[in-house]
Amino acid sequence: MSSSAEGPPYRPVLTAAGLSPSHPVEVVDEYGLPRDVHVAGERPLTLYVDKREIVTLMTLGSAPELLVLGYIRNQGFLQSLESIRSVQVDWETDSAAVTTLNGVDDWEQKLAHRTVTTGCGQGTVFGNLMDKLEQIRLPPVLLRQSEIYRTLQRVNEYNEVYRRAGAVHGCALCHGDDIEIFVEDVGRHNAADAISGHMWLQGLPGTGRIFYTTGRLTSEMVIKVALMGIPILVSRSGVTSQGMDLARRIGVTLIARAKGRHFLVYHGAQSLIFDAIPEARPEVRPEPRRRAAADGTE
Repeated sequence: MSSSAEGPPYRPVLTAAGLSPSHPVEVVDEYGLPRDVHVAGERPLTLYVDKREIVTLMTLGSAPELLVLGYIRNQGFLQSLESIRSVQVDWETDSAAVTTLNGVDDWEQKLAHRTVTTGCGQGTVFGNLMDKLEQIRLPPVLLRQSEIYRTLQRVNEYNEVYRRAGAVHGCALCHGDDIEIFVEDVGRHNAADAISGHMWLQGLPGTGRIFYTTGRLTSEMVIKVALMGIPILVSRSGVTSQGMDLARRIGVTLIARAKGRHFLVYHGAQSLIFDAIPEARPEVRPEPRRRAAADGTE
């Protein structure tokens, strides 16, 4: 993002149309008794760029402007924040209207190639992003084991919607001892896009940062993190083969099954400094089976 000595960095005109992420409902439990609980919100948000319909996203709606900005950025529709005049979200029509200053180049080419991904609620990748990824090579970074543990401990303080209502994924942008932003949404790809939108608005680089997600590490998640320039991706869930292969090609340090003091490094272990190795777990050996006596007793 460019900045000027005469004022703050450029910021397009944005609405502030965030919705409450959960809603109270009455249910009946296994004892036949009524209970008051919360359910996660889910709303369709149809994205238009210069009055052209692009996609409909299913979302909590708690950070729609950031979601829209991050989606546009990660799909490669626009390369510069300064090319966006405004983002207007209207929940009466379930729409988000993006207005650019000079239009979008090569619309037909970008929309012609469409890939439905494994994202919750079906994510979508437009254009030839895989070709662009071949040009990305993230430099190796040193990561301390103790930093992984601090990150996992800090993110446990979040997940507010998940604890209240479930049915959501959370993603965090971590830097040093800070959680710079934590976003929950019905799909992990939405939460990742909202974080990308936040980084775009704030002019934040990915260098030196960790991306944490509660969801599985698919190729789509690795793509999004690579486009943000973030070298380290951590999840409490598992990894797909495509996600692992892509991380190895691009240079993303991939850590999964991370919870408490446990984690598995699928790529980048050579750059990990093991400075907080847990005490060895005692080896549990099964007791040998005793043979029964001839009379059937032991």
